[in-house]
Amino acid sequence: MASNKNISPYKLIYAVVNFGKGSEVLRIARENGISGGTILLGRGTVRSGLLNFFALYEIRKEIVLIVANNRNAKSLLETLDRDMMLDRPDHGIAFTVDIQEVEGSKELGCNSLQEGRGEKEIMYQLITVIVDRGKAEEVIDAATEMGSKGGTVINARGSGVHERSTLFAMEIEPEKEIVMIVSKKELTQTIVNKIREKLRIDEPGKGIIFIQDVGDAYGLLK
Repeated sequence: MASNKNISPYKLIYAVVNFGKGSEVLRIARENGISGGTILLGRGTVRSGLLNFFALYEIRKEIVLIVANNRNAKSLLETLDRDMMLDRPDHGIAFTVDIQEVEGSKELGCNSLQEGRGEKEIMYQLITVIVDRGKAEEVIDAATEMGSKGGTVINARGSGVHERSTLFAMEIEPEKEIVMIVSKKELTQTIVNKIREKLRIDEPGKGIIFIQDVGDAYGLLK
């Protein structure tokens, strides 16, 4: 039997849904004993000839981030899958990644016991790429060349001391784009290598990439 001593007691739940559906995710979370969450605005990318013809290939998305213990996270994903019909195309995706420790939450601090679930085979991974604004499409293009189905883009800004420029003698921090791509594990390294090559990630200031294992996942195309 696999040992569970290294199993994370918490999960970070990602729910990527169409614009306006984030509040529904939070409502379902409350009904499953989870209070609180954060909604980020982003855009999804699809590869459809018809949508591209009409310049509609970018679709507004809401990314809901929720931290929960293992038991509540599993229950929430199953409920989201059922109530929001994630098995249907374009209804959204929901998945989890491990968190080892949570600070600043009394509610979660009382639920730090591990659930005793054995190690689970990893089928998907989350590739997160942070690049300068305007480069997200290049990241998506590189990923789809290697078999990715697309990704989700979030606007952000950097604060690195070597990434600042000046305008009228004032320092400004360049805007960034965060690209999230969920890939099959066997495709991850190929996708990452292509992004590194195309975006020249290994050069200073070009961006960063990190990879996380995905636990339970719903709404992903097989």
